[in-house]
Amino acid sequence: MMFPLDFTDLSLFLAATSITLLVTSELLSPYYGKTNLKVSTKRLRNVALATSILFLATVAVRIASIILNP
Repeated sequence: MMFPLDFTDLSLFLAATSITLLVTSELLSPYYGKTNLKVSTKRLRNVALATSILFLATVAVRIASIILNP
């Protein structure tokens, strides 16, 4: 049985997730509306940067595979 997602799909998912998290971390205020929900923008930004680094790693692997395979 083959896994339904390949490396390209994983890369695209990480790119979309990291962009969404980065935009959200910049636009959200620490106190969203009048609810008692506190959003930690620092933690959200750290997760966004981690997913961005994972995305860049997948891009580096794809570039290395293109260069090394003649």
